[in-house]
Amino acid sequence: MIRRTALRALTTAAVTAALALPLTQGAQAAAPDTTAPATAATAATAATAATINADDDNPFRWMELDGLRADFQFMCPAGHCVGFWSLVLTDDVAQQTFEGGKFFVYAPATGEFSFFLDTDIAVRTVGHPGRVRLADTEFMRSHPRVEVRYGDPDHPDRARVVASATTLM
Repeated sequence: MIRRTALRALTTAAVTAALALPLTQGAQAAAPDTTAPATAATAATAATAATINADDDNPFRWMELDGLRADFQFMCPAGHCVGFWSLVLTDDVAQQTFEGGKFFVYAPATGEFSFFLDTDIAVRTVGHPGRVRLADTEFMRSHPRVEVRYGDPDHPDRARVVASATTLM
């Protein structure tokens, strides 16, 4: 149990460090502005995305997803695009009304928590459905079922299950 927790902590630190490395070198990641006209940089990003067959590397293709979908996204700090896979809520789940709680990732079989990736920072909870982004593939592979719950993380048994990912054996 302690070994598994230590491994997860190390994995979390490694994912955070890998995503933050370009930022520590003076780069700044920015979310694309969908209201702004297309620029040469966004055109280059789109061209890069078109040449990469992201489906080949989808680490979630062997999972049964309920209320979640695999999402391939680019971060382009300092013009150097890096693609990564994560799980996000489906549109129909994200459009539901959520009030009075937080989203968190929970493994019901072990009672363990994981994290969301909020921009480039690993966080335990998020308050908005659009911020739900699971990138901890090690945690998901080491648990047969992982759930996104909404409510009080201090009382996960009372929280509402809004989505789940089940590893197919």
